[in-house]
Amino acid sequence: MNIALWIVQVFLAAVYLAAGGLKVVRPRERLVATGNLDWMKDSSDAGVKAVGLVEILGALGVVLPWLTGIAPILTPIAAVGLVVVQIGALRVHLVRNERRPLPANVLLLLLAAFVAAGRFLG
Repeated sequence: MNIALWIVQVFLAAVYLAAGGLKVVRPRERLVATGNLDWMKDSSDAGVKAVGLVEILGALGVVLPWLTGIAPILTPIAAVGLVVVQIGALRVHLVRNERRPLPANVLLLLLAAFVAAGRFLG
């Protein structure tokens, strides 16, 4: 079980570091121009950067505390935070009637919930 949890933790960290990093580094207009992030049309620059920062912090939190042994309780808490991020993403996409991203949002939510449960109980 520990190996499965680590695999999922590293996967989540990679996904959220990449997604959050893009939101923090690239201008919102450039991200909207890709055609894949229409929700950003209705968000401020600061809002997009804030989401990116939360994703980066979640990515770090889902791995580093457990890896280092420093405050390991933060790892499942970070995973719960990523669940909350995905609930927000699901809500935004459903309100905007954007169905394409929903499977990825559900998958990320379930993986984060798996890490939260596994690390809280383990």
